[in-house]
Amino acid sequence: MRSITTAGEKKLVLVSGRANSELAEQVAECLGTELLPADIYNFANGEIYVRFSESVRGTDVFIMQSHTTPINEWVMEQLIMVDALKRASAKRITVIAPFFPYARQDKKHRGREPISARLMADLFKTAGADRLITVDLHTAQIQGFFDGPVDHLVALPLLSDYVKENYPEDLAVVSPDAGRIKVAENWSASLGGVPLAFIHKTRDITRPNETKANRVVGEVEGRHCVLVDDMIDTGGTIVQAADACMAAGAKGVIIVSTHAVFSGPAVERLKNSVAEEVIVTNTLPLGEETHFDKLTVLSIAPLLARAVHEVFEDGSVTSLFENVSS
Repeated sequence: MRSITTAGEKKLVLVSGRANSELAEQVAECLGTELLPADIYNFANGEIYVRFSESVRGTDVFIMQSHTTPINEWVMEQLIMVDALKRASAKRITVIAPFFPYARQDKKHRGREPISARLMADLFKTAGADRLITVDLHTAQIQGFFDGPVDHLVALPLLSDYVKENYPEDLAVVSPDAGRIKVAENWSASLGGVPLAFIHKTRDITRPNETKANRVVGEVEGRHCVLVDDMIDTGGTIVQAADACMAAGAKGVIIVSTHAVFSGPAVERLKNSVAEEVIVTNTLPLGEETHFDKLTVLSIAPLLARAVHEVFEDGSVTSLFENVSS
């Protein structure tokens, strides 16, 4: 292991679970370090075993895990890793969860429902985490669920720079629903104040992953629509929104999302959609079966590495996003 040291002999250690080792390797490369070796495996009954191969006593440890399918296994693995590091006398433990698990369950829609996002935050704290780093939470209020510092990173600068470089003219930003309008406003500002629109849609809260796009509210005729959302799960909502934009006279549609969950029929829907390009980041691992011609994957590793560096050096993570509204 190569750890980063400062003049005061403060040590940074980066460790990773098994869910997205490729992203963790990229972050380590950006930081100029290597991942701490660890023995992680499953017993025959599914229980997870973790042991780190080197001492972490007195170190500043950052634990990366991408919460993809099977999400519950990867959550449990990260919790066990936190516990192992706490018991090994790490000085500070920072959980890096680029895609925060259970983020859509951030409030009660009906009686007798859990607030599972709060439960996740409590579990990380109870296991021994001192700090949390995440990217584009489903709702910003989740930051308040964790009893400690939370660094909420945004992928907007990375994604919008790509859009500006490849689609320089006649843009309009479209939110797939009214609830994401604040994010769309930030996108509009980032792209130079381009027109803003949203999709009026209806949702049956008893039927997850199902919505109906009704109409576009705003002027999109003759423009390239940049459809922005924090995640694409089954793809139904965003593909319907793309269809609605084209029906309203849009010149073309670009779909942009931070988290490529890509459950069930998502890949097939996106591949056959009217969208010219689907732009995502690698907060979640994407296997060969999820790749298609329209898909562009941008690496979030440099952003995560910069955030880790600022936290380690007691710098300002906020300075990374001074031109982005919260």
